[in-house]
Amino acid sequence: MRTAVYAGSFDPPTKGHLWMIEQGLEMFDRLIVAIGDNPSKRYSFTVEERLGLLRASTTASENLVIAHFDNRYLVDYARKKGAKYVLRGIRSPHDYEYERVMRHINADMAPEITTVFLMPPRDIAEVSSNMIKSLIGPKGWEDTVRRYVPDPVFEMISSKDLGGRDLKIMQ
Repeated sequence: MRTAVYAGSFDPPTKGHLWMIEQGLEMFDRLIVAIGDNPSKRYSFTVEERLGLLRASTTASENLVIAHFDNRYLVDYARKKGAKYVLRGIRSPHDYEYERVMRHINADMAPEITTVFLMPPRDIAEVSSNMIKSLIGPKGWEDTVRRYVPDPVFEMISSKDLGGRDLKIMQ
């Protein structure tokens, strides 16, 4: 069984993340979507919220596992889960340089695990979780943000106070 891990913060999940998940499910027999927890980052959504958003935004499948890991290297997590592949997305030259370096470091630590890179289509290539959060607030933000996130994510964003901004009041 070909198993891959697709890891990220998913804070919040975007349509780009969903595209990666769909592609991963086509390429591998089993895909583990793993929320990594970096203690040096401040998140807008809790791990439980992000897990829930991923589950609500994806179609249930016996080949899809949505999980969480913390305080370990991605390749160590992949090895523990029996994955031979790590799935990563590249949206820009900056992503490429970062992912290229990480691929080599991961290969040093776990040469048996192969990194697979995918490049999303143009209409979602520039979308990141941070970009989504930066678009929230100005008049009309809802139409812009709705375009880039799945419905369950939009519903949560619409009801959540992000960065001290009470989104219910802005609507």
